[in-house]
Amino acid sequence: MRGTSKTAHGRIVVTRRLEHFPNLVAMFFTRAAEKGDAPFLWAKRDGAWASITWRDAAEKVARLAAALNTIGVERGDRVMLVSENRPEWCLSDLAIMAAGAITVPTYTTNTERDHTHIIENSGAKAVIVSTDKLAKTLMPAILRSIQPQILIGIDPVRLGQTPFDVYDWQTLIDTHPASIDDVRAQADFARADPACIIYTSGTGGAPRGVVQHHGAILHNVKGCCDVISEDLGWGDEVFLSFLPLSHAYEHTGGQFVPIGLGGQIYYAEGIEKLAGNMEETRPTIMFVVPRLFEVLRTRISKAIEKQGGVSAKLLAAALDVGAKRYAGKLRLADRPKALLVDTLFKPKIAKKFGGRMKAMISGGAPLTPEVGIFFQSLGVTFLQGYGQTEAAPVISCNRPSAGVTMDSVGPPLPDTEVRIADDGEILVRGELVMHGYWRNDAETARVLKDGWLHTGDIGEIDAQGRIRITDRKKDLIINDKGDNVAPQKVEGMLTLQPEIAQAMIAGDRKPHMVAVLVPEAEWTQDWARANGQAGNYKALADHQDYRAALQKAVDRTNRDLSVTERVRRWIVADEPFTIENEQLTPSLKIRRHVLRQIYGDRLEGLYRG
Repeated sequence: MRGTSKTAHGRIVVTRRLEHFPNLVAMFFTRAAEKGDAPFLWAKRDGAWASITWRDAAEKVARLAAALNTIGVERGDRVMLVSENRPEWCLSDLAIMAAGAITVPTYTTNTERDHTHIIENSGAKAVIVSTDKLAKTLMPAILRSIQPQILIGIDPVRLGQTPFDVYDWQTLIDTHPASIDDVRAQADFARADPACIIYTSGTGGAPRGVVQHHGAILHNVKGCCDVISEDLGWGDEVFLSFLPLSHAYEHTGGQFVPIGLGGQIYYAEGIEKLAGNMEETRPTIMFVVPRLFEVLRTRISKAIEKQGGVSAKLLAAALDVGAKRYAGKLRLADRPKALLVDTLFKPKIAKKFGGRMKAMISGGAPLTPEVGIFFQSLGVTFLQGYGQTEAAPVISCNRPSAGVTMDSVGPPLPDTEVRIADDGEILVRGELVMHGYWRNDAETARVLKDGWLHTGDIGEIDAQGRIRITDRKKDLIINDKGDNVAPQKVEGMLTLQPEIAQAMIAGDRKPHMVAVLVPEAEWTQDWARANGQAGNYKALADHQDYRAALQKAVDRTNRDLSVTERVRRWIVADEPFTIENEQLTPSLKIRRHVLRQIYGDRLEGLYRG
């Protein structure tokens, strides 16, 4: 189905609608048949970008799916996937689903404890791991659980004696010829059937497995494709993938949306090379997190300030014009300056992003409005979205046709119901909502009520139908990269150390965690006597050796935490958290909002120091 529409700039574009697919595998094989020998997946090999065509990808997926069935993976089995972003990640994910199994993506930064929990909770029968290095981190968890029966290495893995079968990824493909049509026909599962289990941190600490069914992700893909088609124009789309594919946001946005659009996916070499990769690959759409914008804003500003002269003046003019445009206060007298910015400055900035960027879609964490206005002022179309893993994960997204505002996350996706509960909580209903957590009926019952997903976020819907997030009901920290951190888990592990009695961590929208620590009183007294000191922990708070002893306790905790959970810096509390000073509830839970009021400025200072 085709039609025409106008973009926010008045450009007429062709629009298309996504077909109604029964499952994700059918969508992939349909696009592969349509695209044939066109490039699909790109990665850098020996310093040059090399592609895998749609036809080749379909062949590899069919062969790997057949191989998985041959070596014992059956319908409904869970297959864990541990890999950095690369073409083999996408091909393995699709092959697992084509084999009738369920993908269990996991972060490459997971600790042994995290891997063990996910293996045991999911009941994974097989594990696909990309490198020997990742296999070494994973092996103790596999051996401890005695659950997986199969391990497949994408790259060669060197293992000693093992109680399970070990296979080489490429060899499985080479030795299992298969008919694409047969594999596609066998993938007859319905939209309601599970596609993957994505583990996300819960308030209790242990990661919860969100069961995303095929229809949930397909609902998201259709909604995102509608936004792109109607507001940006559906063309030959090129995506640059750099967020972890184990994150629901990149899994849907950076993998299945491009497949739905029939687009190309380039896998970035890493965050440190992202700027160069953008210029090389010239993407049209990117799914990003606020942290990227903050880093780019700093780099662009510093580079232009260093140049000085005309460049610095043009940047100042662009920001002035952009702020006035956003506020609807651009006057007739500003038009010459605006013309100068649009013709001399913005094209240079556009080249830094590859020269054909239609939009950068931000999600995973809240964005500071000032950062969004900065990039809009430079001519970068910026769309902020909102979602949760439990909703596959996109719930809403700003659209130029609906009027983009930096303090909203846009209207809901098509066929998505959103309402505000009496207490202000945002509730969501539709095919995008998960059917439940894996093997966790209690948590499922807590967040799913009468078909409505209780998001834990507080918000409102404005007159234009756009969602505004005003607060977070649940105790869950989302860092600037969109990663979830359950504070209770980290705080509980800190207080297991004999030196630490109480702790509160913070790090919402920040690059790492910081903490307020209440040292253990008796340990402090013992330390003071042994070191010839006097006074309580408040008096010792700045003593170098005392702080070094506390740092050892933090270091011990960090060894058992993932990279995103680790506490980088900390301060000593003024006094213990008690019910009397209202820093504890009667049930002895810490009052975060009270502690943030007391220590907020000092915690913020840890990011500047």
